[in-house]
Amino acid sequence: MIPSLMPTYGERNLAFERGEGAYLFGSDGRRYLDFGGGIAVVGLGHAHPHLVQALKAQAEKLWHTSNLFRIPGQEKAGQRLVENTFADTVFFCNSGAEAIECGLKLVRKHHSHNGAPEKYRVITLEGSFHGRTLATIAAGGQAKLTQGFGPVVDGFDHVPYGNFNALKGAITKETAAVLLEPIQGEGGIRPLEPDYLREVRAVCDEFGLLLFLDEIQSGMGRTGKLFAHEWAEIKPDVVAIAKSLGGGFPVGACLATEKAAAGMTAGTHGSTFGGNPLAMSAVNAVLDLMLADGFMEHVIEIGDVLRRKVQGVASRYPKVLAEVRGLGLMLGMKAVGTNTDMVKALQENGLLTVPAGDNIVRLLPPLIIERSHVDEAVEIIDRTCGSLAEAS
Repeated sequence: MIPSLMPTYGERNLAFERGEGAYLFGSDGRRYLDFGGGIAVVGLGHAHPHLVQALKAQAEKLWHTSNLFRIPGQEKAGQRLVENTFADTVFFCNSGAEAIECGLKLVRKHHSHNGAPEKYRVITLEGSFHGRTLATIAAGGQAKLTQGFGPVVDGFDHVPYGNFNALKGAITKETAAVLLEPIQGEGGIRPLEPDYLREVRAVCDEFGLLLFLDEIQSGMGRTGKLFAHEWAEIKPDVVAIAKSLGGGFPVGACLATEKAAAGMTAGTHGSTFGGNPLAMSAVNAVLDLMLADGFMEHVIEIGDVLRRKVQGVASRYPKVLAEVRGLGLMLGMKAVGTNTDMVKALQENGLLTVPAGDNIVRLLPPLIIERSHVDEAVEIIDRTCGSLAEAS
């Protein structure tokens, strides 16, 4: 008999009763250091007082009106994102997958609006993850995601990760855009080199393509800048964001330049819930903190400390950890054994992490962690690696 909850997730044996900062308190009575962050969502930690107050205040006034009416909080959040990014305009939605869908529509509409409706195909990278809708699994192209959901949505051409010549060679008269993650998250914390990103920007300009970045996981301060592409000093045409944008409240956004979004006029796209007052109270509260002086500098500093110390553990246990990679507080530990076994062992020792492709264990802690949290996490990682080394 099928359970009341559709069985699309694996076995889950742990539930949590409350969270505070970098910690979660389980129904098993234990406290866990959360270096998974709800898969890079809880950027400001659990139950951050500023976010709690903002949501409480809004919840007592107004939750939802729909986009048939003006939403002042949405206008404020949109303006703040425009002022602090490459973008000229923002569309708010409910998730990362919806943000990608909006961007895909925008890309096609851009070329149609400019008299080239034949340009609709999007080049993506192998190993990508862009969501779980029919279009976004097609964009990612991974067989484990598309199997059983055919026919796969047409319009995507996949090229090897990081191979610029292959990407340039895949451009045709039907190519509309290049879609990529500056740092592949689900694919295994694989950062693209700044030079590669600059080359892709240049080839998009050369062939009249839009550069569409998926910053759902790598954005909102995760690498020490608001968006990871800023490290390469490039300006994209379209960016999809979500996850830490709401600090745990479900919200996403598609950011674009005026030129890219020129065809997105009234009636071309919409969302019933997108950008409602409750969601916008969360976004504006997140921006209050992330745009404050010193916030990104802290992420860079604490990320460097974490990486250095985890690399020290890896050097002591080369038969357990093969590599540490990533940027800021988006780090991956490549396991020699099975990453799921390591995730389970770390959890048993009180540290929550997230598995990813390429046998990676992701470290995605709240961006507000301090050195004491780093020390605690590294002690657990070290102890866990020692146990796994003895057992191997």
